[in-house]
Amino acid sequence: MHNKQNELVDFAVTARKYKTLLTKKFINRPTWVAPIEGEVKATLPGTVISVDTKVGDTVKKGQVLMIQEAMKMQNRICAPVSGTIQEICVEPGMRVTKDFVMIVIG
Repeated sequence: MHNKQNELVDFAVTARKYKTLLTKKFINRPTWVAPIEGEVKATLPGTVISVDTKVGDTVKKGQVLMIQEAMKMQNRICAPVSGTIQEICVEPGMRVTKDFVMIVIG
């Protein structure tokens, strides 16, 4: 078994190389996943106030799709791309967590 926590890694600062140990926080960080173009995800946890589209609607990039309340503010959630609404995974009054897929545009 290999222990990453005690493994020295190289890094360079202004053309000089150093060695350091990785922190537990760095080792346990979530890995980055490339976003899927048509997925509209919640950027903050909150409550859905209204959904202004339905499945099958054609939307343009930047068009308001829904309103979400997060941190006592109402936020307009806009279409990241133009396309047709394929799926709506939320309804008014529903609480969502960060990164929850709310709407899928195809």
